Amino acid sequence: PIAMLRWTDDMPRNLIIVWFILLASPIEVIDAFYQVGPTESTAAWPAKSELRVTALFAPSAAASSSLWLHINECRRSLKSSSRNILFSTSSSGGAGSFEISASGDVKNGAEVDNFFDRPPLVLLDNDARDEDANDEAIEVDEECDVSSSPSCLPRHTTNANVNEVLERAEAILRSLSEPLPNGQDDDKSSRSDNITSTISQRGTHSTERVYSNSYVDLGAIKTIGFDFDYTLVTYTSELLSLIYDMALERLVIDKQYPTELLSALKGKFDPNFSIRGLAVDRETGWICHLSYTHKVVVAWEGRTKVKGWRLEEEYGGTHPLTPKQRKMRIRPLNDLFSMAECCLIANVIDFFKREKIPYDARSMVTDLMGVIGATHMSGDFHRIVADDPGRYLEPKPHLKNVLHTLKSSGKRLIFVSNSPFWYVDAGMRHIIGAEWRNTFDVVAVSAGKPGFYLDNQRPFREVSTTTGRIKFKKIDRIDAGEVYSEGCISELMRCVDWKDDDDEKDYNSSLEKVTKDDPMIRSSQARSSRGDNDVAKSSLKTVLYIGDSLFADLVDAKREFNWMTACITPEVSFESAVQDKTSGAYRTLQHKNDLLLYTLRRIQQELGPNLRTEEDAYILNKLEKQLSLWREEQSNLMGNPFGSVFRAKFQPSLFAHSLRRYCDLYMESLSCLRHYSPQHRFYPDDSRLLGHELRTSKPESLNFDF
Repeated sequence: PIAMLRWTDDMPRNLIIVWFILLASPIEVIDAFYQVGPTESTAAWPAKSELRVTALFAPSAAASSSLWLHINECRRSLKSSSRNILFSTSSSGGAGSFEISASGDVKNGAEVDNFFDRPPLVLLDNDARDEDANDEAIEVDEECDVSSSPSCLPRHTTNANVNEVLERAEAILRSLSEPLPNGQDDDKSSRSDNITSTISQRGTHSTERVYSNSYVDLGAIKTIGFDFDYTLVTYTSELLSLIYDMALERLVIDKQYPTELLSALKGKFDPNFSIRGLAVDRETGWICHLSYTHKVVVAWEGRTKVKGWRLEEEYGGTHPLTPKQRKMRIRPLNDLFSMAECCLIANVIDFFKREKIPYDARSMVTDLMGVIGATHMSGDFHRIVADDPGRYLEPKPHLKNVLHTLKSSGKRLIFVSNSPFWYVDAGMRHIIGAEWRNTFDVVAVSAGKPGFYLDNQRPFREVSTTTGRIKFKKIDRIDAGEVYSEGCISELMRCVDWKDDDDEKDYNSSLEKVTKDDPMIRSSQARSSRGDNDVAKSSLKTVLYIGDSLFADLVDAKREFNWMTACITPEVSFESAVQDKTSGAYRTLQHKNDLLLYTLRRIQQELGPNLRTEEDAYILNKLEKQLSLWREEQSNLMGNPFGSVFRAKFQPSLFAHSLRRYCDLYMESLSCLRHYSPQHRFYPDDSRLLGHELRTSKPESLNFDF
């Protein structure tokens, strides 16, 4: 019978459908009229049409409430339509009717109160920017204009305790949304700032913090290692654009892709499209953002966002990817160089889709990754950067002083880079000066990380500092000021005389004192103390390696040798600035999200352990939907399609999870270390993960006067 309601072209333009319902629920009929049911093929009904539904038996109170909710859901999908619905009921118990137009007007019949126990529900108003969230509401409370305020929450028709919770939450939401007079700062936001952002060591800015995931006594660290790319030097966005264009040319010339790609995509690297920590699906070519549970939460096919139903269909529902899926399909894009690769993959796929050119995604992804790799291996862009370092390298005014301070404190400094000597020499001369090698006790180039950590039998080879050529003598000793290539950790420990047994005893004694009465620090340190490689046991706790690439620089140093690790994460600076800018919009949204989560928990406490009614579920669904919208709005403030590097929607991202798991420290740049003593002790934030544990007090709640 539902098929009879489908529109056909031979029907009159002004159509009235009268439908008699013998049962209590006419929802399926209304679905067909409003076209919100499962059949997307149904053609649109004319704008000026009307449905009159008559129930011969009055629905129960519960069914009546459900019907109100359902009609409201239907009507919200007809924002620009003038279709009306008239519902009436007639029985021995009385008659009632109401009419709802697409404009939102409600016309109640004289006996409508016999039909509904209470007025229609007040629904959330969402500033509709999501395709599934175009919410309008029937206006009931004149003080709560839901058409202009997102602070109105739904009401329960029968549960006064739930409504009390909703009313209190609504009052707080209104206070959060109210503008402050005379341009005052939002004290609510500033009070929620992490108190450690007030590090007052001669005016330190909050983004120049060094963040700690575990206890680190810098005074006990005797050796500090440094990567080169994006650690000692930082590149301008022009380098990523250069790599993008070079790889695109290789794609056309070497892989014989359409020459039209050059005119369409050259010079089109978009630094605002990709972020670090993404992955590409080899099967689909989608650029994916994964949560810490390996669930794909956001994906883009070319420059088009993949809809949720396609994600569920492709990956088998909402479950995380299986280990087999991850191994076969997912290729991580973890370092900052990969942002050029990510943008190139998306742009090329978008071109093929736009031009309707058939393609195999797996073959295309293989080709694209191949040309990116060949661009890095060729050395072409290295030569361009070495010839003009001022154009491609950002200035580092504090780096020389940071290295000098660490060196003067008695620490050994080692330089380990995958780049060739002639390239790093040009960069370091530009940043520090011609005598840069004197700063380091070991200089290792072309190291081939992560093989540098994993290969136990790869010898070092000396590099001539005048000609750049490889020497052939056997290396049994590493001398300061000289340059060595290849090598591995076991060879490094064999060729240097670094006996730090006493230092490690001092470190362990210091750690024992600090953690004796502090289980939080003790557990975080235990988490970072895994690994039993015997090669570097003499300095297990006395080496800190600093780099930008989790899996090339840091993971194996942590897993295999139990070194302390620190990650350079420039995203910290940008995201902190977003959180701080313009009237606290980001933090205000965070307050609202926290409030809705608390409200959802309180409502369920009021509902108790009983089975949920349809209206109970409706209230929870509406609040969850609003929460999702605010989270999406918060994510959009990051200015890219994927949101925060550290959050995959509302969950920690896989990148953030790896950062916490494998890195003891992280910071915006090496320059942050200038604010800390070489003997500084870093204490982690609360690292406990289980919900039942007692939360640590916020320092600002103790009324400290900083």
